[in-house]
Amino acid sequence: MTQSQIATCIEPLLEAYVRYLIAEKNLSPYTLRNYRSDLLDFARYLEDHESAGPLDGDRQSFRRYLAQARDAGLVTASLARKVSTIRSFYRFLVREGHLDANPLANVSAPKRERRLPTILTKEHLSALIQSADQDTPQGFRNRAILELMYAAGVRLSEVVALDLQHLDLAERTLLVRGKGNKERMVLIGAPAEQALRRYLTEGRPKLAAGEAALFLNRDGGRLSGRSVQQIVRRQALLAGLDERVHPHLLRHSFATHLLDGGAELRVVQELLGHASASTTQIYTHVTEEQARRVYNQAFYNQVRLNARKKEGERGRKENAGPSSA
Repeated sequence: MTQSQIATCIEPLLEAYVRYLIAEKNLSPYTLRNYRSDLLDFARYLEDHESAGPLDGDRQSFRRYLAQARDAGLVTASLARKVSTIRSFYRFLVREGHLDANPLANVSAPKRERRLPTILTKEHLSALIQSADQDTPQGFRNRAILELMYAAGVRLSEVVALDLQHLDLAERTLLVRGKGNKERMVLIGAPAEQALRRYLTEGRPKLAAGEAALFLNRDGGRLSGRSVQQIVRRQALLAGLDERVHPHLLRHSFATHLLDGGAELRVVQELLGHASASTTQIYTHVTEEQARRVYNQAFYNQVRLNARKKEGERGRKENAGPSSA
């Protein structure tokens, strides 16, 4: 069955589910697109390998589907997302009366590997930000974006959604709309305030065309998320950093450096817009790991230094030979 035929089969159920997600969960278009893709992929598997429709899936067929996806190289995080998405879809089908019971109710998601986020050192961050010091409208804009993303720890999606009215330079505050359309107020420091002020006075007027967005592209329209990703990557290369530098790395660095500086976990949680402190908790593990690495390096350097001193003393005694009467 072709992709279009599968979509026709599942489309009425899928559209109803998407309408429910929009109304009840307020999910982003990106998340909804991922949900749709996962559900269409499972429907295709049921048709091709199980000769079944979307309402005929059961626990065994779902486990076989996940095994096939794992064998194809799908990472644990993506598998976990599929489990969550498809299980939630079947709960919806039960709620709407399409099924009597959820056949996937007892299927558990694979355990995700706990990975510590990578961060940039303060020296690397300084080099990255200073690389965007060109006296052009785009240069002023890029510098303001980098300063803001590090100063406020805002997400990529939050940056591109900013409008002029969300910024208060006098108070050094910014109203951000985050995940789930939740608003929060974030603070910005003097360097970010100065970079934004310069962009607004010397850069944005040369790009603006009546657009409400804070950050504009060369045509005067709202800057896209992909463009911001390219800006960060390009500036990182100009700064001599690894090309894998991405916008979220600035958010990781912001949180870790705050905790390193003694900020309370609860404060960092609120600044990041995390619904749960457990999400923010991972940054404390980063600082602990850094402390452990610094300690080990300093400790073992001292051990090696002491060993060299002892070897030097032993050598001097051997060279001196027996003392004469």
